[in-house]
Amino acid sequence: MTTEIFVNKKAPYVCTPLTGKTKVEILEQLDKILPQKPDLIEWRADFLTDLADVELVLGLVQEIKGKTDIPLLFTIRAEHEGGEKITLTEEDKVSLISEVCKQTDVDFVDYETSNEDKYVKTLRDISKENNKQLILSYHNFKVTPDNDEIIERARQAEAYGADIAKFAVMPNSKEDVLRLLEVTKTIDDMLEVPVVTMSMGDLGGLSRIVGWAYGSIITFGVGVELSAPGQIPVKKLREAIQLTQELVPSWE
Repeated sequence: MTTEIFVNKKAPYVCTPLTGKTKVEILEQLDKILPQKPDLIEWRADFLTDLADVELVLGLVQEIKGKTDIPLLFTIRAEHEGGEKITLTEEDKVSLISEVCKQTDVDFVDYETSNEDKYVKTLRDISKENNKQLILSYHNFKVTPDNDEIIERARQAEAYGADIAKFAVMPNSKEDVLRLLEVTKTIDDMLEVPVVTMSMGDLGGLSRIVGWAYGSIITFGVGVELSAPGQIPVKKLREAIQLTQELVPSWE
């Protein structure tokens, strides 16, 4: 089970991003994040200025892992799904993620299901061969797609062999947030793999706090800098989650 990585912890697992542009900035952020004790750290490597420097990237992954036992997620978010603009081609990007799987102690890697089929399958094979968990994700910074589309994308992620299926979408109304929570429960019941969902922006903050009650196993909180709109500081996020779990223990 994926959740076995989080020893003696229960969902939702709080993930905090690293978004530095240089090695110095990333390590400085890490030093500030570690005292907050997140359950998972995501290195958003698309923020790194020298992303094309493979040895720098591999070395930095190992340096981060050398400083903490907290599981590490490596992500190069696609520009078309809200990531930073990078100089790497998609083939270069897949090659780099593959090397991270092969040569480092990273725990998770993330890749979007909207990318070409051949690249998704390549990373599924390489991550599995190297005992890395693969999060197959979908992000929409404009709207919350209709339920059927979200469900179909969830089925696609599982069919590809995802260890976790992730969905981050933008609400344009409170109804969108509530609908996302409802479809999260549908997907969690339907899939054999764990699910992560969130509504972004200020409207979506509720989903980051109560998503666990609908089956979402990871929530993202700010350690130093936002990696997506609507993220809540780790301390406040944990307090809000704990309060909801104490008030409605039957949901746990």
